[in-house]
Amino acid sequence: MIKSLTQSEKRHFRLFTNRQGSTEGLKFLQLFDAFDAQEQPDEERVLAQVPTLKRAQLANLKANLYRQLLASLRLYHAGQNLDIQLHEQLDYARVLYNKGFYQQALRMLARVKQAAQVAELPHVALLALDFEKLIESQYITRSLHGRAEELAAEATATAAHLSQQHALSNASLRLYGLYLQAGHARNQADHEQFTEFFRAHVPERLPPGSGFWEKLYFYQAHVWYNTINQDFKSCYRYAQKWVDLFEQQPDQKESQTMLYIKGLHNLLAALFNMLYYSKFMEVLQVLEDFAASQTRRATPNTDTLLFQYIWTNRLNAIFLEARFSDGVELLPELLEQLGEHKNQLDLHRTLVFYYKIACVYFGSGQYRPAIKYLTRIIEHKDLSLREDLQCFARILNLVAHYEAGDDAELEHQVRSVYHFLGKMNDQQAMQVEVLRFLRRLGHFEPARLREEFLKLKLKLEEIAAQPYDRRPFLYFDIISWLESKVSGRSVQEIMQQKFLTLK
Repeated sequence: MIKSLTQSEKRHFRLFTNRQGSTEGLKFLQLFDAFDAQEQPDEERVLAQVPTLKRAQLANLKANLYRQLLASLRLYHAGQNLDIQLHEQLDYARVLYNKGFYQQALRMLARVKQAAQVAELPHVALLALDFEKLIESQYITRSLHGRAEELAAEATATAAHLSQQHALSNASLRLYGLYLQAGHARNQADHEQFTEFFRAHVPERLPPGSGFWEKLYFYQAHVWYNTINQDFKSCYRYAQKWVDLFEQQPDQKESQTMLYIKGLHNLLAALFNMLYYSKFMEVLQVLEDFAASQTRRATPNTDTLLFQYIWTNRLNAIFLEARFSDGVELLPELLEQLGEHKNQLDLHRTLVFYYKIACVYFGSGQYRPAIKYLTRIIEHKDLSLREDLQCFARILNLVAHYEAGDDAELEHQVRSVYHFLGKMNDQQAMQVEVLRFLRRLGHFEPARLREEFLKLKLKLEEIAAQPYDRRPFLYFDIISWLESKVSGRSVQEIMQQKFLTLK
């Protein structure tokens, strides 16, 4: 917590604690200074450096310091978070109520309710309404005439609004969880399962009078559903609606920055999968410009997300343009920033970065570094996240071993991948064909190699034309690799030629 504070936040904390003027406050401030001076927290060094701190006091002082830090940060950031301000006013209303100033409490609650409704924060408005009902029902405030029905109607409408919002939020979150676990639909059965869930939890159209949050969750649910089913045109359409929602209500960009940039990222993902290069670069520039803006509010959360989304899409731009050799030169900067943000990034996103880094190395013809980063994915034992990523990392790893000349390892690697895919129940046509080919590769005469590569290429092109079998080709353009083996040109050259045909 202490190491995450900016200089401005630290200065505010000192002012916040000093104004209390207590001896106990000075003690936890000494503890704060001692921890702040350390690279890694070391309680023994703290006790040695600050003799006035006793070991028996340390646990209580740390707990008190933590509370004071949170209180200081809450006050420091209150001006930038309307929900914090509204909850603070609810607290003030409670103080007035406890002192018997019922009319003043009601006036404050009315202001909270109005502000919450304008900001589309129905959960805060409902808290204010419940408090209003409590005061009106228990005390003679001379305002109850006609208010009973009005308050009841307001509470009912707000609760229904909130229930609808939560239903869409839950559906969006669960669809996102399905995507993280399973990736894209593997077959018709997967498609039917996801579609059944989607239709059961997401309405066909937005209910009349839907506000910002209902629209946002509705668009999000469609983005996840269409991403799972590889309907990237529909995904693009709803991701654009997601971003447009923020453009229509620019104040939400400031208060809900993370959701705005996440919308831009999903729009970029849809454009990348559609190979819509010109629009992709246009939206990427919007994201880069937003990150560089001097007026945007910077927080550790938004800075980490901007790092993640900008670098993910910079790598995707490299894949579209097939500039792998240039991309390798950017990787040291990426890896340095990845280390800086490591504690804020979840495992799923870290694994995706490793896979993309491996693909850049592979595309540039540097197979050893590619194997290094693929191995980091393969060695990860928790298979609950991105099963598809684990599968395709192993496929690419096999090809990289072949290109690196590790013939002795190839047979063992093929058996290992067969075992893994069998356990995952995820053997698709592309994977089976590639594994079968690599298993027989050592038995082909050199003169037959080009012919066999061509046969595999033609088979995989047929497979890629099928709706659910094209999923593997989103992760690794193996057809371009095969074309390079047939034509004797590099993968980078083949893909650069394809880039010229993109719109």
